[in-house]
Parts: sequence; structure tokens; C-alpha cells
Amino acid sequence: MPEKRIEEIGKIKLDLTHYPGEDRYCDGDVEDELLEIARSYSAVEYQRIIEEKRSWPILYHLSPLRGNIVEWLPITKDMKVLEVGSGCGAITGTLAGKAGEVTCIDLSGKRSRINAYRHMESGNVTIHVGNFQDIEPELPCDYDYICLIGVFEYAQAYIQSDKPYESFLNIIRKHVKPEGHIAIAIENKFGLKYWAGCREDHLGSYFTGLENYPEGGVVRTFTRDGLLGIARNCGFTQAQMYYPYPDYKFMTSLYSDARLPQKGELSSNLRNFDRDRLLLFDEKKVFDTILQEKQFPLFSNSYMLLLGPALEEQYVKYSNDRKEEFCIKTVQKRTAQGKIIEKHPLSRAAWEHIEGTAAMAGKLSERFAGSGLSVNHCKLERTAEDVPCLQLEYIVGVRLEELLDACLEKDNVEGFQCLFDEYLRRISFGEEQQVADYDLIFANIIVPRDLEADWNVIDYEWSFERKIETKEIAFRAVYCYILENEKRNKLNLELIMDKLGITQSDAEQYRRQEMAFQQYVTCKRMSMPQIRETIGNPVYTVEDFCRGQRQADNRDRIQIYEDTGRGFQEEQSFFIEEASEEQLRVTPEGMTELEVVIARGRSALRIDPCSDCCLVYLQEIRWNGAMIPLKGRRVQNNGVKVGENTYVFPTKDPNITFSLMGMSGEERNLLQVKMTVTRLPEETAKHMQRRGFWGV
Repeated sequence: MPEKRIEEIGKIKLDLTHYPGEDRYCDGDVEDELLEIARSYSAVEYQRIIEEKRSWPILYHLSPLRGNIVEWLPITKDMKVLEVGSGCGAITGTLAGKAGEVTCIDLSGKRSRINAYRHMESGNVTIHVGNFQDIEPELPCDYDYICLIGVFEYAQAYIQSDKPYESFLNIIRKHVKPEGHIAIAIENKFGLKYWAGCREDHLGSYFTGLENYPEGGVVRTFTRDGLLGIARNCGFTQAQMYYPYPDYKFMTSLYSDARLPQKGELSSNLRNFDRDRLLLFDEKKVFDTILQEKQFPLFSNSYMLLLGPALEEQYVKYSNDRKEEFCIKTVQKRTAQGKIIEKHPLSRAAWEHIEGTAAMAGKLSERFAGSGLSVNHCKLERTAEDVPCLQLEYIVGVRLEELLDACLEKDNVEGFQCLFDEYLRRISFGEEQQVADYDLIFANIIVPRDLEADWNVIDYEWSFERKIETKEIAFRAVYCYILENEKRNKLNLELIMDKLGITQSDAEQYRRQEMAFQQYVTCKRMSMPQIRETIGNPVYTVEDFCRGQRQADNRDRIQIYEDTGRGFQEEQSFFIEEASEEQLRVTPEGMTELEVVIARGRSALRIDPCSDCCLVYLQEIRWNGAMIPLKGRRVQNNGVKVGENTYVFPTKDPNITFSLMGMSGEERNLLQVKMTVTRLPEETAKHMQRRGFWGV
């Protein structure tokens, strides 16, 4: 037994007993940057740092959304949790806030110190640094939860076995209580994003997982059946599959087999924070097709496999990309009494928001009594720690949004108008009162089979004790409805505005109010799509790719422009391979020899040696066999001379022009050019330009 080596960072215990003294893996300078951030800044400043740095590693390690993948687990203060592969602590803080005791294991000393510094006020965390196989024999066997978040796929890198994934799972299960749980978050090798053109998360190459990792490597991800098969091989009989969306890294919604996504819900799919990607099709539309065909479990981008007794949680939605006072989660549970909906605050600052929502339920019910609009009943409960929790009825029916969509798809204008008119009639009831639900959008209204019965308002989080005109609420509902799905653009918005009596000036005012409302909710925080844009990894569509390929093909092609008295124009140009009587030859030494027949009546010619920055050595130009002097004013170019007859072109539109004025011409004339053309990176060309300009 090696001698214990314990280092304390704040209240964190760093167990270095099995640490070899150097890290086997490192992400480079960014880890030093993360360590400095963890030492110098508190967690409340991380969002600002993420927005300023515009860096994928900074976002990945510091985003508070990382913790969503475990936050929903019913971990309480009397429980012990083991986190394997804790890294820089993106998950650790969330676990520490829920559990009584958290044990972390990570191979990297530097990452473990980052983890320790960012959570140094957590007195319930111990971080073991070293190889899992060295540390594992000393672990107790009474953990309530063991979390493998982004870890399981690496099992064959550190488990020596013919079946490393089964072996790893069997080792882990020894340390969990009989009624405890093992939580595995991992990418789905068949995730729709990979079919659509995202690179494989670990290797950064296209379609690698779909092709079953033909180039080898230690990483392996699995399909749903593959993952469940490993669990069955290890003898697990209790397993629940959850589906984090968009993926487990920055999860905003968690689905299950008991509550799968509904059509139109999966619309946040551009999440290529770490690298560029292709966009081969519209993932939202394909997801809708997949949902229609009941194939979502096969194509979910990520999985959360929970091994152990079934939990009550069936669905979770996070709203924690807002101002802290409004950060909440919505949970669907199945209890002994049936399904219920709960809303929980995610910070002490959000308690008042939950309590305020409960208070507004009664006021809205009074306003809409007799309107045909029923406000979902709620009950304000308190946890053992006195945290407020809002419990609501689970309402069965169809969202008004879906009914309107069905009308649009069938071009049923009359049906759409009837539904919209009924919506207006019901929400306008009691308009004069000093209470209103600003968020009466179509998705928040459930319609029963009997359209004459009460419609149900299922979410009234954004209600206020003030009068808001019906036309403003209805306009916002239509505005949000159209923005969420481009298929809805066929809706005749002018007809709706006329019905509501809204002028263009009114509409512009309402749009400004909506922007102000969003800033009120988010406190001007950047959304994840905005952060993705600032990081700057592009998305290439098939059209972009084809266009770029054509442009790339053209970069090496020589283009000839003929001046017939109107200057050089595209319609009076041609690429060499398109000319009828050209001869183009490249010698073994790389010299391009060009022979082109030019018709009578040209006053000047222009040669574009390529369509990129380049270096050109111009050996000779002949016109009907006669040499054209390269010195003098007859031959000009837009490059910079860097040597004898040698020019650098720091432009993607290089050109060499020469005048034919005063030169003998025939009906058919022969242009002959000898030159070498070397394409250059733009920075190299600019550097050579500066040296050539100053004669250095």
C-alpha cells in the first residue's frame, strides 16, 4: 500500500497517492489558461469569460449547461456519488451541490487542480489523481450513483480485456449499492447529426462512427441496442434509456421512452462549436420524419443509460440560459398517483420566480373564469430544504400549434381561421383586467378532442399584473409561431394583422417590445447559437460545397480576356480548356507553355494565370512569332516585381495585360506564352510583396 499523499486546495482534498508525477495527456496551453481562470475568477464570471474568449475549450469546460446532464438525477444530501473521469470539473460542481459526498477520479494532475480551484469551497469533494485501475481497489462499495459522463467510450484505452466495455462495467458495478445507479452519458454512433454532416466528436473526421471506425483508435461509441447489449451481457436487468438533446454536452431537454419528442420540438441542431461541419440536409425536418416513423431512439444524438431501479423522471427541460432569477427546470414525472409536471428553481435567486408563478395561477383563473380557457391547476410545495416546487396537472390533448400546423399542411385556410378566431375569443376574455399572460403562444395551449370544451393553458410563467391588449398577445403568438418553423411562412400574415387591427407601425413596436422582453429574460446573455457564431466554425451546405469545388477547380485554370473596345469583361473571356484551338502543355520542369488562337479586332489581351495569390515567372510572350518586350509599358500586371521577370501577386485576381496597338494582325493570330505559376498562401504573398516593394 503506497503512502498517502493528500494536498488541500481550499476545502477540496486532492489525493495524489497514485499520481505518477506527470500527466499522460494534455490539451496544451488552454489548460494553463483554464487553471488561471479557476484561480482568479468565481463561477458567476464564467459566462462573461466564455463570451469574451470565443473559444471552444473555454466554452466546453466552463459552461454551466454542462452540469444539466446530471442535475436532473434525484441525488440528495444523504447520498454518495463517484464521478469517474472528472476532468476540469464541469460536472463536479453540480454533483457537489446535490450529494452529501462526491469522489472524483481523473488521470490528469493539472485538470484535477483546475477542478479543485473552481470548487474549492465544496467541502464534500475528494479528487483522486491517477490511473483508474490503481485507485479502484481502494474505493468503497456503497455509492448511490456512479457517473460516467463522456468516459465509457474510452474503456478499451485503460482496461486490458478482450471485452473492455463489459469488463469496465463489471468493475464499476462492484462499487454501487444494490439499489444504486450507474449513469452513462455517451454519443450515439448513429446520431442524426453525423448523417447530416457533423464530424465524429472524438476523431474529428466525417462518418467515422457510421463506418464503424475503419481507421481504428481507442474510442468506440454505440447505438442504443449496442449499449443495452453490453449492459445485458453484464447481467443488468434494470435499465432505462434517456435521450439528451441536442446532445449530452449542452443538454437543454431530456427525453425518455415514456416521453419522446413531439413533432417540431427538435429545432436546435447547429451545435458545431468545436469544428466546421457539412449540412447535408435540414435536421429539423428529418427529425420530424423520424418522429413520424417512430425511430427517434435509433437516431438520437446522445444517450444517457441509467442502470438500476426505474426513476420517476420521464422528461426534463432546462431554462438555465437566462438571467439567474429566471433559471428553472421543468420535469415530467410518473408517480403512484399518475403523471405530474413540476417546475423547480435552479438557484436561490429563482425561488421568487417560482413562487410568483404560483400566485399568478389564481389571478389568471379568476380572469378567465367562464371564458372557455382553463388555467392549469398548480400547487406550491416545499422540499426538506424549504426550496419551492410548483406542481401542475398533466394535461392530455393536442397543442394548438399542432392543430394549426395540420391546417397549413392541408392548405385548409378556413380551418386555420376558425381555430385562430376561437383562440382570439377565449384569450380576449377579461382583457380590461390588470392581469395578463404575455406568453399565450399556441404551444402553451392544449386543446381537448372536444373543441367546444375548455382549452387548457399549461404554462403561464410570464404573467404580469398589468393590462396587455389582446392584439399584442396574439401578434406575439403568431410572430413566435412563424419564427419557429419556415414551413409556416405560407401563413398570410397581412390577413392576421388586418383581423387584429394591427398597423405596420404597431407591428414594429411589438417586435421592439419582444426584443426588450428577451433581454429582460436573458440579461443580455449570449445564446448558444450566438456563441457558436462568435467561435466561428463554419457550416457548409451541399450548395456551398459544390460552389466552392467549382471555384477551387477554377483557381488553377488560366483565363484569357479579350478587349474588343469595351474594356475587359467576363463575357469576353474564356478558360483555356474551353477555347477551340488552344494548346496547353506543362513541361517536366513546371513551365506552362500556352498557344492560343486570337481573332482579329482585339486591342489588348489579359491573362489571369490563376484565380489565387501566386508567384509568376514570365519567360516570354510572342505574338505571331514575334517576341513582345517584357520591359516597357506594353506589358503590365497588378503584381509586385520580386526578381528578373518574376512577380508576386497578393490577390486572388492576378492579371497580366499587354497592348496589341500598333502590332500587325491577321484574321487568326497566334499568342504564345511561357511562364511558371506557383500558388501561394495569402500571408506568404503579402510578405513577399513587402520585401519586393522595399527592394529587400
